[in-house]
Amino acid sequence: MSTVIAPAPTRPFASLTFEEKLDRLALVAVRVGLNLREGQEVVLSASIEHLPLVRRIAEHAYKAGALAVTALYGDDETSLARYKHASDASFDFYPQWMADGIAAAYKSGAARLGIAGANPALLKDQDPSKVSRANIAASKASKPAMELVTRHTINWTIIAGATPAWAKLVFPDLPEDEAVNKLWEAIFKASRIDGDDPVQDWKNHGANIHRRVQFLNDKRYHSIRFKGPGTDLTVGLADDHLWAGGGAVSGNGIFNNANIPTEECFTTPHKDRVNGTVSASKPLSHQGTLIENIQVRFENGKIVEANASAGQDALRKLIAVDEGASRLGEVALVPHSSPIAQSGLLFWNTLFDENAASHIALGQAYATCLIDGENMDDPTLAGKGANSSLIHVDWMIGSGKIDVDGIDKDGNSEPLMRQGEWV
Repeated sequence: MSTVIAPAPTRPFASLTFEEKLDRLALVAVRVGLNLREGQEVVLSASIEHLPLVRRIAEHAYKAGALAVTALYGDDETSLARYKHASDASFDFYPQWMADGIAAAYKSGAARLGIAGANPALLKDQDPSKVSRANIAASKASKPAMELVTRHTINWTIIAGATPAWAKLVFPDLPEDEAVNKLWEAIFKASRIDGDDPVQDWKNHGANIHRRVQFLNDKRYHSIRFKGPGTDLTVGLADDHLWAGGGAVSGNGIFNNANIPTEECFTTPHKDRVNGTVSASKPLSHQGTLIENIQVRFENGKIVEANASAGQDALRKLIAVDEGASRLGEVALVPHSSPIAQSGLLFWNTLFDENAASHIALGQAYATCLIDGENMDDPTLAGKGANSSLIHVDWMIGSGKIDVDGIDKDGNSEPLMRQGEWV
């Protein structure tokens, strides 16, 4: 049973101090994102620049009855030093002992909380082959832990915190302090902590998304078609697929919201039934490289052509990571009227930008987006059409110019979205 926590401040949001706003974000991370239970551990990953937010999260986690909060910190300059000075062998190495420890924590019931916000362009001038090799090594070592996440065995969430490097990318024309303040305000608004009762606001928001999810699950579409400038893509859906969104119950019985913010309804595509061409509607920031104007063509589920105006080498290395990296593991519908889209900001951060537009994800599928999928072994999941890969990378294809249709098993089509909005 969870410990009762005092409600968030009731004063108007604009009158709150920055510290009080940060406290609200921490409260939402613990109570809405994780919905932490008494006696659980928390494994938290963050940049050292997020220390004030980490401390507030720890406070709320312990108030909720956390057994222990373990923070694992990253640092941009330390990461960059590797690419500047490490031996070549370093890029095929990842400390297995750490990956094993994190997997052991999840298996013992720990919750996972990540704070996004590292410099999205940190590695833009580094050797893409080294970046790719380092990512592959990390993915292989971390696979046991990440399988517990993709199968939703544990309750987990990701939130965001502003950093100077990220803020300057979003607001390049502002002085650093102003840019950081504006990014924090954008994060607070997108994370829905600016109302009188953020926890209740999240419950209401989740209920609205669940209504869309129920509609889509009742329809049982065979495929989804996206059509607009540079895009004519038909995404076949996996057998016995399930749409999800607005939070879900994890394998440990805890209802949680994996992403703060979230605006999407998403499901599992069939790995062999994706055909057509698609153009990205926003740039993709991936592991320090900005990939712009992505255009790809799918045949029978696999990317057979891939181009980008910037970051093309990184894109092609990404889809060559393994067999599943060139196939889809997720398709998601997001209205163009979402608060993140309407902010007019390009966040250069997938946690936000994916909730501004409908999107697809290369790589690993979520087992929970199949009926009884969390109880299936890998061959059974593959037989249903679920993709398997070391990666899971979302990129945006929706906009106010994209129409979306649902197509049934007999080929009959009906409108789902017109000009980016639900019909």
